[in-house]
Formats: sequence, C-alpha cells, structure tokens
Amino acid sequence: METSRGKLLVLLPGLGAVATTFLAGVELCRRSAATPIGSMSQLGTVRLGRRDQHRVVPIHDLVPLAPLDDLVFGAWDIVHEDAAEVAERCAVLTREDRIQTESFLRSIRPRPGAHDPDRVRRIKADHVIECRGHRAVIDRLRRDIDQMKAESGASRAVMICTASTETLRGLPWFADDPADFERALDEDDPAIAPTMLYAYAALREGVPFANATPNRSIDLPALQHLATDLRIPVAGKDLKTGQTMMKTVLAPALKARLLGLRGWFSTNILGNRDGEVLDDPEAFRSKEITKIGVLDTLLQPDIYPELYGDLDHKVTIHYYPPRGDQKEGWDAIDLFGWLGYPMQIKIDFQCRDSVLAAPLVLDLALFLDLAHRAEWRGIQEWLSFYFKSPMAADGVYPEHDLFIQHAKLKNTLRVLAGEPPLTHLGLDYYGDQLPIPEPACPSKP
Repeated sequence: METSRGKLLVLLPGLGAVATTFLAGVELCRRSAATPIGSMSQLGTVRLGRRDQHRVVPIHDLVPLAPLDDLVFGAWDIVHEDAAEVAERCAVLTREDRIQTESFLRSIRPRPGAHDPDRVRRIKADHVIECRGHRAVIDRLRRDIDQMKAESGASRAVMICTASTETLRGLPWFADDPADFERALDEDDPAIAPTMLYAYAALREGVPFANATPNRSIDLPALQHLATDLRIPVAGKDLKTGQTMMKTVLAPALKARLLGLRGWFSTNILGNRDGEVLDDPEAFRSKEITKIGVLDTLLQPDIYPELYGDLDHKVTIHYYPPRGDQKEGWDAIDLFGWLGYPMQIKIDFQCRDSVLAAPLVLDLALFLDLAHRAEWRGIQEWLSFYFKSPMAADGVYPEHDLFIQHAKLKNTLRVLAGEPPLTHLGLDYYGDQLPIPEPACPSKP
C-alpha cells in the first residue's frame, strides 16, 4: 500500500458546529493541548494474533494513516462566517479553546455553498454559488477543489459532508443509473439536491466522499456505481453519535438474550442550527428515517415475530434553543421476559452532539484516505461503525450492531496491514479438552 506522503486536504461542505468542533479539536491535538478522545484512528488499538501473545498495536502504527500535522482544510457554507465566528455562535467550545484556536479558525473562510432554498428552509442563506444550472454549480465546486488543493499545497483530498439536513423527497427517477443521473444534471432536474452536487463534484475530481448527514447523496446507486467506475471509495450516511449509538448497543444485547420488545419511544431536545433546521417537518423526516431504520434491521422481526413483530417505535426531535449543542435524548423502552412478564428501561443521555461527532469526522477522513491509497473503490462497508444508516452491497442488508461493526472495522485494518483477521473462537487454547469434530465430507452426487 502507498504510504501517506504530503498534505491531505479535508473538504467540508457545511461549516457548522460539527465542522468547527472538529477543526478546533485537530488543532488543539496538534499542539498537544488536548487528547483526541473518541477517535479510533488516534487512540484505538488492535490485537494481533493469540491472546497469550500479548501483541496489541496502536491503529496509527498498524496502518499508514496521514498524521494530524499533514491535515489542511477547506470548506463551503451558505452563511458568510469564518470558522471562528461559527464556533463563537455555536458555543460548543469553551472560551479558552476558542482563544487558543482563534487565529487558526479565522484562516478557514468558507467558499460560497451550493444551495436550494426549498431544501434548507430555516437558514437565511447569504453566501451561495450564484451560477445557474447544475452543471455550472458542479464546475464551480470542481474549480474550488482544485484551487484549495493548490493554495494549501495538498497532494490529495477527501470530502466529508457536514451540511444541514435537507428536506426529504421521494426516490428520484435517476437514482439507479449513472447515465440517468447525467441526463438529470443536463436537464437541471430539481430533484437533484445540493449534497448530490458535492458528491458528484468530489467523484469527478477523484476525491473520496463520506456523507455525515441524513441527506440523500452518495447513497444513490447511480453515484455508488460512478464511484466504483472512477475507483473512488465512498461511505455514509448520517453519523451515529448519541441516541442511535445507544440503540445499536442496547438492542443487540436485548436480542442476544432473546428478550422481547413491545415499544421503544425516543425523543430529543436540542437548540443548535441542526435543531433549527430539523424543526422543519420535511427536514426532520430525513433524520427520522435514518433513526427509525436501525431497529428494524437489528431485531429481524421476520425471524423473531413473537419477540419483535409488534414493536411500536417512535422517534421525535424538538427544537429548544436554550440547550444549544447540549442535546438531551430520552428513551422509554417497554420489554418483556420469561412468561411474558413486563419490564422497562429508561435512558436519559445528556450529550454534546458536536463533541461526539467531531472525532468521527477525523476517523472518516483518515480511513477514506487510507482506502484510496489501497486502491479500494465504491462502498466501504467496513466504515459502517460510524453511521446510522450504513451502505452495503446490492442484496446485502446493512449491519447495525455496533459490536459487529467494531469487529469488522478492526479486522479490515488487520487485513490492510497484512495480518490475519480474528474470529475470537479461542478453542485452540484448551487443546484436547475441547475436541473439534472433523468436517463432514460432502456426499457424492
């Protein structure tokens, strides 16, 4: 695999709370003024070989990831604020952290963003690309990518979409076929959303793309096929941070113990710009789909109808400005056990949305760059660990169980490093105490 050489440009469509928290965090870590807590790429380890060999290696030593000092940044946004102004408005970072990173954040000024006022209706946009027509906007984005690479001295780039949630539309007619998508671009079809334009521009510039939002972009089969044809790795969608992360931990535990579920009620309050955008019912619908779909796949109600076939699952989000980025999620879970006796679980997760999301943005940037240098292309299912609604190959259901996703991620890194994957079977530690039956010989036809 090609090693990491030169600067890596991290491109961010959407310079909001998540993006600025990520940027400030990287800068503080580079100065040794903070620890990259929550980042698998920076703090994670991988065991190699048997448990009794005690070979545990940091991930950043196992595979050739780009070092933090080699990261440079570029952004687009529909609001005319530099990263320091955004960070102050969002009030995620402490005053001390903002002061320490102010000059760095001031240097990150977003370029005008692609915008459809019918897709993001709760933000007053004053910094948009004025070009008319999809092709003209794409040309502008591609020129921006080239210029930002040249200005930063970067040898390569990745794009992590952190834009605001767009209103939900039905699956467009051009969703499956790259040729249909090209025709829709030529016809300036209004069903093409701004985040699709960013994804398309990235692919045409040879830039790996991850969708950190619930927006419909790289999850279109047409764009996935294009990514495969152009040999570009892609991943998405919608970062798995607070309430959904907890679901992908707890639901597998309940299923593993074969405990039944009658209902799962989830509600959230948050007051940041994301909350303001999601106050639009059509934008919330985009988020609701990625949050609700998790349990259906995890619990397999078609296989366990008596346990999960009649589950009532509700999800709501409420915009509450006093909370800012300090989101609070409540879950009320009605379950039943032996002989059908009822039980309840209550969760109150008081989290910081952008603080949870920022290290995931860092990991995705570094791992996508790694995949690109390994000449991997198309859907990177091994990155499902990071998403509410992960992508998978045709005919394969997405895996939502956080622990299976975690094992898949680490095994993939082992394979990339030339090490064998682990099964965690462990029978060989016990010798003839646990005799293994010979495999059955297939019968002759």
